[in-house]
Amino acid sequence: MDLDHMNALTLVFASILIFAIAYRFYGVFMAQKVLRLNDAITTPAVEFADGHDYVKTDRKVLFGHHFAAIAAAGPLVGPVLAAQFGYLPGALWILIGCVLGGGVHDMVVLFASVRHKGQSLATIASKEIGPVVGGIAGIAVLFILILTLAGLSLACISAMHEAPWSLFTIILTMPIAIFMGLLMRYRARSVTLASILGGILLIVGIIAGHRLMEIPVIYNLFDWDVKTISIAIAIYGFLASVLPIWLLLVPRDYLSTYLKIGTILMLAVGIVFVHPIIQMPALTNFIHGGGPVIGGPVLPFIFIVIACGAISGFHAIIATGTTPKMLGTEKEILFVGYGAMLVEGFVALMALIAACTLLPGDYFAINTPVSDYANFLARHPELKAVDLQHFSDRIGVDLHGRTGGAVSLAVGMAHIFDKVPFMNDVMAYWYNFAIMFEAVFILTAIDAGTRVGRFFLQEMLGNVFPAFKDKDWKPGVWLCSALFTFSWGYLVFTGNVSSIWPLFGISNQLLAACGLIVCTTMLIRMNRKKYALFTAIPGVFMAGITFWAGYLQVVDIYLPKGQLLLASLAILAMLLMLLVFIGTFRKWYQLFKTQTTFIDQNGESVKVLVDR
Repeated sequence: MDLDHMNALTLVFASILIFAIAYRFYGVFMAQKVLRLNDAITTPAVEFADGHDYVKTDRKVLFGHHFAAIAAAGPLVGPVLAAQFGYLPGALWILIGCVLGGGVHDMVVLFASVRHKGQSLATIASKEIGPVVGGIAGIAVLFILILTLAGLSLACISAMHEAPWSLFTIILTMPIAIFMGLLMRYRARSVTLASILGGILLIVGIIAGHRLMEIPVIYNLFDWDVKTISIAIAIYGFLASVLPIWLLLVPRDYLSTYLKIGTILMLAVGIVFVHPIIQMPALTNFIHGGGPVIGGPVLPFIFIVIACGAISGFHAIIATGTTPKMLGTEKEILFVGYGAMLVEGFVALMALIAACTLLPGDYFAINTPVSDYANFLARHPELKAVDLQHFSDRIGVDLHGRTGGAVSLAVGMAHIFDKVPFMNDVMAYWYNFAIMFEAVFILTAIDAGTRVGRFFLQEMLGNVFPAFKDKDWKPGVWLCSALFTFSWGYLVFTGNVSSIWPLFGISNQLLAACGLIVCTTMLIRMNRKKYALFTAIPGVFMAGITFWAGYLQVVDIYLPKGQLLLASLAILAMLLMLLVFIGTFRKWYQLFKTQTTFIDQNGESVKVLVDR
């Protein structure tokens, strides 16, 4: 097989086969042998049902919410940026990392939260390891979550800015979602009906929005500036945090899943029709570093650049936030946790393929800043742009120097769709549709992340002021929502967080390692020492590889450029997580020495009893 001229269809079929086998065998093994999921154990959604946060939800709807919440910019932008190294490193990491790392991480963290009343990773760490480690973990998680939501919001603003049609469609998803939420809430067995009606309304809205934007008055009405969009996103995040979860957040995420999965399936069908050749070589000359997109070498940076789609710490925030409070039975963890992660892995691979079907010269022309492009060409004249000006003319947008990954993905998708039979001459339409698709992906992580941030604040403040632990105390709900939304909303509005975007990969992967290592402690305590290796090995691997990448980022990139703020924040994130890891490893040592056994409230043999 010629790796440098591979047909994209080969990768698509290979990934579908690998993910299907992984779900059937490895996912089932994790569910039955490692976690021993038991439907006889009452889940928090049933035990603490309140109609607001704890709501037993149909597993298909919950899958839609969970997938929409975890699948943000990461599975789209990360693989596109990693294409700088060639398609092979990214493809291998997505396939292997998703099956052995990401899917396992999402399952075990969701399992731990379900067994701990649907509470946060910090609370789980406090109970399984100790209050000091739990407190440090809570600070680290909040720090990372605020940076992540601010960064995601900026990416969403970048996608929606100067894209009125995308903005119109995204706003339209909100009343459609409320309609679906009311229908599913007050009409028995109406999930299918709500799904059909919501899907029809969404399709009508997409088509109508494209036509409406041809009217100047309506176009100007939705042509918002950056500051207006910043405020609007913060308001939406606040509302999604305080309103009943069944009214806006879950149905909107469920509705967005139709658009997300539908678009990816359309892209897969397009690849079947077009049979595009992957133009990017298997490995480029930038695997040793010095690339215009990513400055570091492929090892260890491939594990950091591609987070969502392989393994992501942000998933731990969702899996210990909204999802465990809506899970009807424990055995649904396999479908919701592992299944949604595999679908996200497929999305990431499709994004990688879309970017790599562009000619290398066009890819680097898009992702190299205009001010640096002349120097880049002088060093690499063989990577001169070929078709980019043609694409710019057909789309009506100057595509040179549009860094960040989103534009390259949109151009790659539009390029594939444009070659589908009867779809020619609509490249501008597909480009704008792809931009809207990316914005929807990101926004569904912002709403769930804001609600989870509110949960974290309530738990932490509740240790000092017990009233905040009362989930029905409205002042606590509204105050924590306002404080948390303001914390990331202010950074978005001022734009200060844009300078620390490179930290997201490091902090996100440290959080993934934290989730695996903390939950491994729980498995060891539950007398599953042998099976705990299936979570401990990827956890320790991610911790080591991320500290390595963080060290290189600080020493080779931040400090030589005088970026002291970035260096300080990176060191702070690594230091907080290092303290968590040290405390956790000490707990492992204590548990290994413990010979006593007890029977817990679920009838299982454990080394130590802990409060739920």
